[in-house]
Amino acid sequence: MFDTTMIMAILPEILMLILGLLVLVFDLIWKKRDGRDLGWLTAGGLLFILIVTAAIARPAESTLVFGGMIRYDMMSYVFKLLFIFGSMMTSFFMMDIEQLGKRGEAYILLLVATIGMSLMASSADLIMLYLAIETTSIPMYVLAGFMRDDEKSTEAGFKYLLFGAMSSTIMLYGFSLIFGFTGTTALTAITDFTLPLAVGIIFLMMVGIAFKISLAPLHFWAPDVYEGAPTPITGYLSTASKAAGFAVLLRLFLGLFPETSPYAPTWTMIMAVLATITMTLGNAVALSQTNIKRMLAYSSIAHAGYALVGVVSLSELGVGSVTFYLIAYVMTNLAAFGVIAAFSRVAGSDEISDYAGMSRRNPTLALVALVAFLSLTGMPPFGGFVAKVFVFAAAVKADMIWLAVIGVLNSIIGVYYYLTVLKVIYLHRMEGENEEAHPIPITRPYAIALTVLSFAILAIGIVFGPWFNIASSVAEGLF
Repeated sequence: MFDTTMIMAILPEILMLILGLLVLVFDLIWKKRDGRDLGWLTAGGLLFILIVTAAIARPAESTLVFGGMIRYDMMSYVFKLLFIFGSMMTSFFMMDIEQLGKRGEAYILLLVATIGMSLMASSADLIMLYLAIETTSIPMYVLAGFMRDDEKSTEAGFKYLLFGAMSSTIMLYGFSLIFGFTGTTALTAITDFTLPLAVGIIFLMMVGIAFKISLAPLHFWAPDVYEGAPTPITGYLSTASKAAGFAVLLRLFLGLFPETSPYAPTWTMIMAVLATITMTLGNAVALSQTNIKRMLAYSSIAHAGYALVGVVSLSELGVGSVTFYLIAYVMTNLAAFGVIAAFSRVAGSDEISDYAGMSRRNPTLALVALVAFLSLTGMPPFGGFVAKVFVFAAAVKADMIWLAVIGVLNSIIGVYYYLTVLKVIYLHRMEGENEEAHPIPITRPYAIALTVLSFAILAIGIVFGPWFNIASSVAEGLF
């Protein structure tokens, strides 16, 4: 029997399902529509869902619903708001992309993927978790290869499908071992691991999760998929999808191997090593990239390593810092990919060298790029700076000073390639051309989304107290 708590626990998913049906119906009946109508419907609907969820769906306490399949707590609440916001911004960026913005199925796939991410953040059972992961993954495979006339896009979709299916299979085998040895799939009931079983399960589950959040050495798919997929989808894949992967990571490892578990030191040390390798590899390879989407792919790999620093701290501060980091990262990377989408629509290129003179072709777009890339470097007063301070502080408090030092050194390396892009935008000139004769217009959807994201990046960096309090509330049901 349904009660209010059960409805509230899945209210965002219900509303997104209704919105998806509306998009499907209007896609069929709007014969003479403007190319942006479905995009406005999707963005407006997601804004409504965001407001309703924030206003009435906040949980009073952590509760298991639907027979223990879903946990209704602050973690699911905060991450759902983040996914809905990211989906809304992505729908703005999709509107003016040829072969994407006028296709109703693209928005439906985006909504289905967001529903899957929301369920990933709230799953309290291994079966529910796997279904949520597949609900997220399958639409993303299709969206990555959505441009059927573009060879890079079809290649990206195929590679993402191939490697994603492989990693999901390995993770599912880990889940089957848990059920086979413990006789349950409920996270709250799984206990009493032997050492060989614990190590094996950690390894198998990390294969699937590391693929999702692009941790080394399972990062190899990211550069090709990021480059080939439609730019708005790349932005969504690098932000909301990565945040969903971290939500699963927190749920699984803090649920199965909490700080009181004898195996906690084992998995935290494994992840500390993975974070070190991921940060270093991502930043080192990003230095040599000439394609801005590939550069941001390796940057995204490095940022996964930074966020993982907070996870291995295994504390309330660590969980709060990871959540805050993901909030800041979603805002920042969406803004960066929004700039790339707006530029490539006109210039038809993703090469960094072609960004020469952009500050004169569109000063506003260049300013948004400045805000986004300085935030990615970790410069004050932007959100990225505060986020890095918190995750490194969590590592220091957990006596992992060496990991915090490696993170700081890697951040210094990252400054170089981010500032290289800004140098091209502001200091380089178009060869033999008058930049003002080649303007880059910003359409209304892009103007709205980039303005919101720019102010959000500044707000998170300057007035970070309320944001961090929200992020810290995620740890309430985990410790």
